[in-house]
This record gives sequence, C-alpha cells and structure tokens, in this order.
Amino acid sequence: MRITRVYTRTGDQGTTRLVGGQELRKDDVRIEAYGTVDELNAVLGLARTFNRGGPPPASEAIDAVLRVVQNDLFNVGADLATRPSDRWEGMPQVGARDVKQLEDWCDRFNAELGPLKDFVLPGGGPVGAFLHQARTVCRRAERRVVTLRAAEPETGDACVVYLNRLSDLLFVLSRWAAKAHGEPEYLWSKPTTS
Repeated sequence: MRITRVYTRTGDQGTTRLVGGQELRKDDVRIEAYGTVDELNAVLGLARTFNRGGPPPASEAIDAVLRVVQNDLFNVGADLATRPSDRWEGMPQVGARDVKQLEDWCDRFNAELGPLKDFVLPGGGPVGAFLHQARTVCRRAERRVVTLRAAEPETGDACVVYLNRLSDLLFVLSRWAAKAHGEPEYLWSKPTTS
C-alpha cells in the first residue's frame, strides 16, 4: 500500500468507503466498530511510549506483547472494514491461534501476580493506567462488534472472541506492568455498613 495524499475530501459529506468500495455513513455501526478498534490501537501506542525506559526485562516483555497486539488490531480493523462478501483468500484475519496466544500471555503474566481480593481501581502509574484505559476501550470495541454481528450475522465471531480475550489480557498486563514498573496498584475500598 502506498499513500500519496492524506486528504481526499470524499468524507466531507459524512460518508466513507469500505475496502470493497461500498459507501457508508461515518456513524454506521461497522464504521463505529473499526473506529473503536483504531482508538484502542492508539491507546496501546501510548502505553508502549510510557513503557519505554522501564526496567529492561519487563519493559521489553510488555513491548513485545503490545507490538504483536497492535499488528493484530490492524487485521481486526481491516476485517471489520471489509464486508464478508468482499473478503479475499489469504486476507489477514485473527483466529484461534491469535486467541490462544492471548490466553498463553494471560496465563504467563497472571502466574506472577498475587491473588486478587478486591476490584482494582485504574491508575497507579502511566503504564498501568494506559493499559486499563486500553482495556475499557477494548470492551467498547467488543460491544460495537457485537452490535455489528447482530445486524450482519455473516460478520462472524472471530473479532468478538479476539477482543474479549484481549480485554482479559490487558487487565492482567496492567497489573503485571504496575508490579514490574514499581507502580502502585489501588484497590477498591468497600463501603462500610452502619
């Protein structure tokens, strides 16, 4: 792909085109779905930026995971920007192998954490906080894709499954990153009953 000009003026009337050339309103559920995936990718870019300069083995491990996830999210976005009838053979898509990788990372990082006794409040330090933000954007992306799938069942389940598992990983990784970076982890204080 070669981009020679950033602006095209084709969206000035509130529409955009899918990979197959179909024109849709910019607030269409499909556009909302892949736009939210794009937003998620941007938040992960922030997490990677703030992760730089952290303790070497931990920051390198976090960066390696997020680099793969960001590339996967481009595949998710491209899949959502393409109607199922316009998909082509060999089109990059997330699948069972990618979900298994997320689960393996989840298990690996979670094994190094203590058991959780209360809900975690997002924050503590920049890396953990951006990963928590990414988790919430990931959940929103998942909801948008569920809405799309209800409207267009042929969309399939792959993107929903991937995003569901990714949000789990981002929760675990936010906790692991806080521990590795020496950032505090704030827990929810249960209200006292009188």
